[in-house]
Amino acid sequence: MLTLVLSDVIGDRLDVIASGPTAPDASTFADAAAVIAMYGLWPQLPARAAAYLRRGLQGLEAETVRQDDPCFAGATHVVVGCLSLALDAAAALAADLGFRVEVVSRELQGEARDAARWLAARALRARAGLRAGERLCLLSGGETTVTVRGNGRGGRNQELALAFAMEIATAKGITLLSAGSDGVDGPTAAAGAWVDGGTVKTARDAGLVAGDYLANNDSFSFFHELDMRTGLGTHVKTGPTGTNVMDIQVILLGGVAPAGREAET
Repeated sequence: MLTLVLSDVIGDRLDVIASGPTAPDASTFADAAAVIAMYGLWPQLPARAAAYLRRGLQGLEAETVRQDDPCFAGATHVVVGCLSLALDAAAALAADLGFRVEVVSRELQGEARDAARWLAARALRARAGLRAGERLCLLSGGETTVTVRGNGRGGRNQELALAFAMEIATAKGITLLSAGSDGVDGPTAAAGAWVDGGTVKTARDAGLVAGDYLANNDSFSFFHELDMRTGLGTHVKTGPTGTNVMDIQVILLGGVAPAGREAET
């Protein structure tokens, strides 16, 4: 049996990619019960599911198949698509375009705003070390999360981009794209967005306060309004791609000339 795997999880673990239907699984009924108990979910489970789990805990149902099971003797798994492959391809293209390339993370996780701050700090430090005219591409990827506290619309990539724009406001020579490889970011029609050091000021001049939109988890509306009022096209809309290897961030950095003129990127 040959399984061709398209991975949308960090680390490409076969047992968690689409629940690993053809791969061994080390989890147990006890693992499931521990999570259910931690979140107090027993009363909410469907009766049949709860009964099945309790039978498993009593040894009356078989555990999932382990690595040493004979059924895997003739099984082969090949990861044909994943985040690392996508980042490697992006790195090769950036190098062909004349950029020096660094992959800063292949497992970006956590709150989108925290990831944005971390990426912005990396970008600002890297740009400070560039000579005039030097070009650098920083790449990262993974899957962040958004804790929704407002009532706006958006997705993790658009929120990351908006938070990044606020962190690098007025900085020259920095441009970021954050987008989902599946072409869909949250409950929106956008894959993500791109920003640079002038995004916040341009928005303010157009009557948009970036911080207000971020506080309301309304990044989609921010970029939609920004594009409508300025014609910039900061929203990235590819439509569904039919595949998913998580999210990718591309940061282009250009060394700033002594006169203050931003190098072309």
